[in-house]
Amino acid sequence: MAKAPAAKKVAPKKAAKPAATERRRVAPPVRDRETGLTPKQAIFVIEYLVDLNATQAAIRAKYSARTAEDIGRQLLRKTPVAAAIQKAMDERAKRTEITQDKVLQHWWSIATADPNELVQFRRTCCRYCHGKGFNYQWVDEQEFAQVVASIEIMNAKKKRGRPALLPTDEGGFGFVRVKPPHADCPKCWGEGTPDVFAHDTRHLEGPARLLYAGTKLTQAGFEIKMQDQGKALENVARHLGMFKERIEIDDKGIEKLDEVGRASRLAAIFAKIEARLAEERDDPAN
Repeated sequence: MAKAPAAKKVAPKKAAKPAATERRRVAPPVRDRETGLTPKQAIFVIEYLVDLNATQAAIRAKYSARTAEDIGRQLLRKTPVAAAIQKAMDERAKRTEITQDKVLQHWWSIATADPNELVQFRRTCCRYCHGKGFNYQWVDEQEFAQVVASIEIMNAKKKRGRPALLPTDEGGFGFVRVKPPHADCPKCWGEGTPDVFAHDTRHLEGPARLLYAGTKLTQAGFEIKMQDQGKALENVARHLGMFKERIEIDDKGIEKLDEVGRASRLAAIFAKIEARLAEERDDPAN
């Protein structure tokens, strides 16, 4: 009796691999129920309060350093993030009793302080400006006598050459170094003598006291240090929101433009709106 042919073993089919183009689904970040913030956004809020630098805050919150500037700007536009920052600022102000008005006034005082209340570059009179007949003027008779005596001693020690001429007091006495130069002085031609003067910092008041940042001793003398007034003015502008990007449509302003100008402005406005919407669709700030 003939044997039946053995059944062929069929290898089990391997499960088909997912298409290369299929993306792995990533669970959305968990948001805080109260604030609506993701963990990274919450860290950003904390870091932003340190120095009010959105780019650095984004980097410290572990966002990509390459796109930190854009992400920081986008985060500040998000309502939950902006609300959390404002709430934290309000709480901090309440704790420290520091208000925005006080901070703004502080920076404004520095920005508008007069540096001349700390240090001055002046032109003062020379020795001939106010002397009689524009001759050399002495402080007093004692100064004159000391100079005459020193020249006489020097002449007595000389063995050769002509003796030095003795000065005269034709210009009179009463020289005051801080007087302004005389416009008709034939010696300095009204330019006077350059002089740098620093005020006694113990008596500084108001904006000048805020502007003063210390004194540094140098080999040539001393240096009066001041707060950066440009930076202070920048802080004022930042507090007033002058650097914020705005998209505004002024109907009255548009009506005043001619047809070409109106079309150009509308095109620019809509381009900004479209760009803003595109940013929101591809927003990585989560």
